Amino acid sequence: MQSAPPVKAFRSLFNTRYTLLLLLFFYSLFSFQCKKDLTTSSSSAKLSFSANLLFFDTVFATGTTGSSVRAFVVHNNNSEAVVVSSIRLGGNYSSFKINVDGVSGTNFNNIKIPAKDSIYVFAQVNVNPLNANNPLVIDDSLQFTTNGNVQYVYMLAFGWNAYYYVPNVHPKNGPAYYQLPSGNNTWTNDKPHVIFGYLFIPPGSTLNIQAGAGVYLHDSATIYVDSGATINVTGSFASPVTFQGDRLEPDYKYLPGQWNEILLAPGSINNNISWAVIQNGTTGVQADTVYNSNPTLKMDHTIIKSMSGYGLFGAGAVIKADDCVIADCQYGCLYLWIGGDYQFNQCTFADYWGVDNSYGQRISPLLYLNNYYQSYAGQTIERPIRNAFFGNCIIYGALAEELKLDSLNTNTDPMNYYFKNCIIKTQHAYFPGHHNNDSIYLNLDPLFTNPAADNYEVNSGSPAIGNANSSIASQPQYHMDLAGNPRNPPYTIGAYQQ
Repeated sequence: MQSAPPVKAFRSLFNTRYTLLLLLFFYSLFSFQCKKDLTTSSSSAKLSFSANLLFFDTVFATGTTGSSVRAFVVHNNNSEAVVVSSIRLGGNYSSFKINVDGVSGTNFNNIKIPAKDSIYVFAQVNVNPLNANNPLVIDDSLQFTTNGNVQYVYMLAFGWNAYYYVPNVHPKNGPAYYQLPSGNNTWTNDKPHVIFGYLFIPPGSTLNIQAGAGVYLHDSATIYVDSGATINVTGSFASPVTFQGDRLEPDYKYLPGQWNEILLAPGSINNNISWAVIQNGTTGVQADTVYNSNPTLKMDHTIIKSMSGYGLFGAGAVIKADDCVIADCQYGCLYLWIGGDYQFNQCTFADYWGVDNSYGQRISPLLYLNNYYQSYAGQTIERPIRNAFFGNCIIYGALAEELKLDSLNTNTDPMNYYFKNCIIKTQHAYFPGHHNNDSIYLNLDPLFTNPAADNYEVNSGSPAIGNANSSIASQPQYHMDLAGNPRNPPYTIGAYQQ
């Protein structure tokens, strides 16, 4: 039998292999397509998003009716397709609209995303910045439900024409923050100022906040004054500076814990707060340790109230405060820890937190003085209170004991406090007659006008009237009380002249 010619045999072999390769390619393609079309119902199959938070920060770029669009990608990183059973806006009356893969609406069902594939979602918000009934921040969420898993993408838009400070620094470690430019920064009262996250005042820089300015802090927001930096708040009786949460609905008017704190870091200098209202946060002002006689903070004619933590927290700091009210704080109005140097004149400290059971009970006295701490190694470290002077002050609240003196009682590290012409609610046996007080009035109700409505002026018949020390009350810096009234004899104890 004659064998096939070599060329003819090669062609036959090539055609056979080519056919097999084509069959293998189409089989692989068919298998891959079938695999893509397989749909998983596993609860472990979740979506991923190119963004979990959408900021609409250019809403006011186009006139009186602002509109802004943001897009993000929804990824299915699973090896099989998934069916998103529901994509919907969280709010019933949302200012947002969404578009899912080219289709507009507010609620989408049974959206299939093939394996290793994705879809685009567009979100749009329309806001009239001149509508005073808008909240400062308009928020909503997109809810994705897949195989029983519920995931969210959050959206934040701005309801007013305001200055917004959104984090522009995102370190690998630590919180994201908005860093003010170096040098002098001035905030005027022409528009509200809204803070997200940390507002960072860098070393060598100053933030000046002028009279009448409104500062609104979003959930967990903090003003951080770094070492060598300064915050200078200069309000007036007619136009105080206000620090509060950014929720303006009636239900939030007295709600504490809506933002974090004003934090004066160790080494911050020349901080001044004059004629301000600081309310509804966690801690009003925290002033940290300094190592010289330069005051960490000077504060006058300022109200701090409705804090879920502390009103004024001093940690080995130097603080001078006059004509101030600090009221209704869950862990205490005034917490002076690990020593320091403090002077308070014509101040009212009043704490009725929890009397109406609205936000839980308070168990800590409103005034706490301490001169030591425990190190990480378990050692007791003494830090002296070089001075803690209270002149013409009211220290009164709902607890039977409103004063805690936490001292090591050693000769090497004394607690040098002094109360002069003060009303104090305390059960300490060494009051009066102790060398650390003079002309104090124990456990006498100051007869506040209406603590439930944050009115801490005193009524006629109050023991505060006429019992202030005249050498303190007559000094020029105290000529105007917190209500804008002249302070004349007979002088009244506390922040308000009667």
